[in-house]
Amino acid sequence: MLTATTPPPTLPPALSQPIALAVFDMAGTTIEDTGVVPRAFEAALAAHGLTTGAQQLDAVRGAAKREAIRTLVCAQRGERGLDALSAAVYARFVAELDQRFRAGGARPIAGAREVFDLLRARGVRIALNTGFDRETQQLVLAAVGWQEGVADALICGDDVPAGRPAPHMIHLAMQRTGVTVPQRVLNVGDTVLDLQTAINAGCGLSVGVCSGAHSREQLQQVAHSALLQSVADLPAWLQRVPGALA
Repeated sequence: MLTATTPPPTLPPALSQPIALAVFDMAGTTIEDTGVVPRAFEAALAAHGLTTGAQQLDAVRGAAKREAIRTLVCAQRGERGLDALSAAVYARFVAELDQRFRAGGARPIAGAREVFDLLRARGVRIALNTGFDRETQQLVLAAVGWQEGVADALICGDDVPAGRPAPHMIHLAMQRTGVTVPQRVLNVGDTVLDLQTAINAGCGLSVGVCSGAHSREQLQQVAHSALLQSVADLPAWLQRVPGALA
């Protein structure tokens, strides 16, 4: 099990049991990060007279989007009227995302679908999780043709009481796929919060990918099993991890 103080190893020790569940983030990990999400944040905030900088946006990447917007709004307007304003900004954010995704802003990371198929052929269940709400998650899945036959579980921010770095989305993915041992879970994501969530959930393997929101240098600050350039590199890496695949 990883801990917050564990130095990031090059390779994990041999696993006592092979992985049974692989939990993948969506935007930036398995779906190309084309800048749609930060532009939607900026447009939604601007529509309500609010601004934000790249550093503030970067800090909330990977978080549940409702929570991220609440954080950004509170930083500028404080607690007064926070609930109503956050809800209005979030509604505009979803509308901005919808428009951009329908205009072709969602594309799979090259090789992602092949990774899912390979793992499922080895008996590993697949879960896709995201800080998006359910409607937006479904919109993205439809845009890339992943509505059926790709994942055994779909988890979104609406499903849990708190988003990343709380472990709830990973634990819910385990529940929905019948996996009871956290050390048999592989978590893959492109943000610091993804890696922190894996620590909090007790995942056996935690992999960061450098294809999305956070740089390799940022991801290196959090305990992890590996940092890969792309999710497409995952199968080759797993082949080198003793006991990872059945």
